[in-house]
Amino acid sequence: MSVSGDTAWLNSSGGLVQGCDISSLRTGQGEVRRTFRYWTGDDSDASIVPDDEGFLYVGVEIDRANSRVQNAGQMIKLDPRTPDDPVVWKYDLDFFVDDGVWTTPVVVGDVTLWTTKPGYIYALDRYTGEFLWKQKIGGPALSSPVLVDGVLVQASGKGVIYGFDFSSPRTQPTELWSVQLEGNIESTPVVWNGRIYVGTRAGFVYCIGLPS
Repeated sequence: MSVSGDTAWLNSSGGLVQGCDISSLRTGQGEVRRTFRYWTGDDSDASIVPDDEGFLYVGVEIDRANSRVQNAGQMIKLDPRTPDDPVVWKYDLDFFVDDGVWTTPVVVGDVTLWTTKPGYIYALDRYTGEFLWKQKIGGPALSSPVLVDGVLVQASGKGVIYGFDFSSPRTQPTELWSVQLEGNIESTPVVWNGRIYVGTRAGFVYCIGLPS
């Protein structure tokens, strides 16, 4: 779930994108009510990302692989202010079962980033959905991207955490560093006080950074 203003945005394993007016929780008057509904057709583990203009960025898995998700796309920008026709743009991936987008996107400047399960980072133009570049990291990529001080931190299914130079978001990033850990990394790294914290399928939580 994500919250923007007085609206909570929710997605589900059934692919139902919903917006709920939660102003009553703030004012103590009225009830929570649904204000937006859009069906993508398939499972979504990722959080919905609202931008500063009120648009939504939604990642969709290819799990059930029905005709609806094939039509709806796997990377979607929605405008909830036009509920009858909310799709601003969509980007389709190769249509394979157990594929698609399992992670939460990042929106920075005029670029939005998505990680796909096969192990790629995709960069699309935020306004048009135009493909800009993709970066291979190794799948299954189930960890969401993190952007800190111009560095894109991305973990992979191969147990590697990468740092990419993200000073020029519209161009292919350069790898700055990488750290090999044990086990698939499905959790999203947390960056705090100059260090990276992340858990792996090997059963450990790691702290990565320069020694004090």
